[in-house]
Amino acid sequence: MRLSDYLDKGASLGADAPCFTTNGESLSYAEVQQLSVDIAAALRASGVAPGDAVAILSSNDPVAFATVFGISRVGAVWSPINPRSEASEDRELLDRFDCTVLVYQSSFTALVATILRGLPKITTVVCLDGPAEFGVSFADWIAAGPPENATAGHASAARASAERASAERASAAHASAESVRGDLVDDLAMIVGTGGTTGKPKGVMLTTRNLETMTSIVLMSYPFHGRPVYLALPPLTHAAGVLCFPILARGGEIVIMPKPDIHEWLDLMERHRVTHAFLPPTLIYMLLGDPQLEQHDFSSLQCFWYGAAPMSTARLEEAITRIGPVMAQLFGQTEAPMMISTMAPDEHFRADGTLDRARLTSAGHAAPLVTVAVMDESGAILEAGERGEIVIRSALVMAGYYKNPDATAEASKYGWHHTGDIGYVDADGYVFIVDRAKDMIITGGFNVYSAEVEQSVMRFPGVRDCAVVGLPDDKWGEQVTAVIQTDASTPVDVEQLRLFVRSELGSIKTPKQIEIWADLPRSKVGKVLKGDIKATLLKLR
Repeated sequence: MRLSDYLDKGASLGADAPCFTTNGESLSYAEVQQLSVDIAAALRASGVAPGDAVAILSSNDPVAFATVFGISRVGAVWSPINPRSEASEDRELLDRFDCTVLVYQSSFTALVATILRGLPKITTVVCLDGPAEFGVSFADWIAAGPPENATAGHASAARASAERASAERASAAHASAESVRGDLVDDLAMIVGTGGTTGKPKGVMLTTRNLETMTSIVLMSYPFHGRPVYLALPPLTHAAGVLCFPILARGGEIVIMPKPDIHEWLDLMERHRVTHAFLPPTLIYMLLGDPQLEQHDFSSLQCFWYGAAPMSTARLEEAITRIGPVMAQLFGQTEAPMMISTMAPDEHFRADGTLDRARLTSAGHAAPLVTVAVMDESGAILEAGERGEIVIRSALVMAGYYKNPDATAEASKYGWHHTGDIGYVDADGYVFIVDRAKDMIITGGFNVYSAEVEQSVMRFPGVRDCAVVGLPDDKWGEQVTAVIQTDASTPVDVEQLRLFVRSELGSIKTPKQIEIWADLPRSKVGKVLKGDIKATLLKLR
C-alpha cells in the first residue's frame, strides 16, 4: 500500500468522519482526500516525478501531513525535516537526499532563508500558511493546478477524489516501482535522516512494504475496538507520524497537537475520548508529575504506547497504577520502524492478574512478522539468555541507506540487520535490552551497562530522570558517572542514592560521581543526549 492508500481506506469507511482535528476544528476524510489530490496536481505542475524527494519542514500541522498523501499520489518520496534540527543539518539532509521541493511553515522562514543558501537542487519552495517570503504561497501553488481540483470539501468532490486517486495509483505504480532511487522491489515511500555514530546524517530508505509491515504488526499486536481516536503530541516527523497509518486504515480520528503541552494533552485526551496515544518516557514522567493527573478520566484509553527510549520500570508501574492497565510497549528504530518487539497491555500482567514486574524490564517479545536473534562479534547466533547484539530479519527492515552502500553493508552483515543494541532473549522469547553498544562502560575490566544502572537510580525516591555515562579514569579506564534530574518536591541525598545503587548492583556498577542537574539535554524526539552530557562533564573537570 502507498501512504495515500491508508487515507483512501479510511475514507471508504466514512468520508464524512473526522480525519484530522486541530485546535477544535476538524477536516473530514473527504476534505483531506481532496486536499491530497490537489497537492498531487500542484506537485506534478511543479515538475515532480515518481522517485523525486519532497521535503516538509513544519511543526505538527494537518495541512503539512495532508501533503504527505499528495506526495504519495505522485509516486514521489516524503523526506521529513525536523524543525528542531540545526540549519546546517537540515541543509545537509536536503542536499544529501536530492530534494527538489521544500514545503515549509511560515514560522520557519528565518531557518529556510539560511537553509536555501547553496541548494541548487531545490526548484520549488512552498509556504504552507500566509504569504511566502520565499517561493510561492500554498494557496497560489494549489490554485495553479488543474481547475477540476479546486473543489475541496464538497461531497461530489470527495467521490471524484476517490476515482482520481484510484486512477493515479494504477498509472503511477509502474513508474514508482522503477524509481531512480535504486533497484528496490517496492516503491520508496520515505527517506528519513538519522545522525548515526559519526554525527553525519544517513538517509534511511523506507519502502511501502516496510510501512505496511509496521502497520500490520500494530493492528495485530494491540487492542483496537471501534473507530480509534489517536492523540498526536510528539513530532509527526517521527514515531507519532507513522503511527497515524494504522489509525487511518481503521477510519480513525487523529487529534493533532501543534505544540507540546502536557496540561492540554490531558484536556484533549478527556474531551475527545482518546483511545490511543503515544509518548516517549520523558513526557510520561512529566505526565505523572502533573498535579491534575487524578482529576482526568482515562476510561476511553485502550492503548497508551511508550517507547523511543528505555523507560524506568518504577515509573512504568506507577503509570499502570495511576493511568490504568493500558500501557503498551514498542521497540524499534528508524531502520526498522517502531515494531521490532511489542508488549500489549495485558502482557504486563501474569495469568492471575498480578503485575509481572520481571517482564516490565523487557522490551516485549519479537513482533509478528519479525525474527529476533542475538549475535556475537563473529556472526554466531547465541543461545537464550546469552548477551550480544540484537539482530533481526523482517520485511520491516529498511531498503538501505540512501547513496551509502558501505553503511548499508555494515548494518546488514551476516544477512541480519544489526540494531546496535546489546541484549538477550529469554526462554519465553522476551527481548531484554541492556544497553546501546556505544554506551557500554568498561571499568576495571568489567562491562557495565548504563541502562541497568539507570534503572536502579530511577527506583530511588525523588529521581525523575537519569543518564549514566563513562568518563576517562586513570585507574579504572572509565568511571561510572550519573547525572540525575530530581522532583522538586522530593530532595535527593546523593550519598543515600549511592548506597541504594550499591545494595542493588554492587560496588563496580555504582556511580563514582553523581551530579544533579535542573534538566537533561534532549533530542528533537525527547531522547536524553548522552554525548552532550559527557562533553559537558569533561569540560567541568
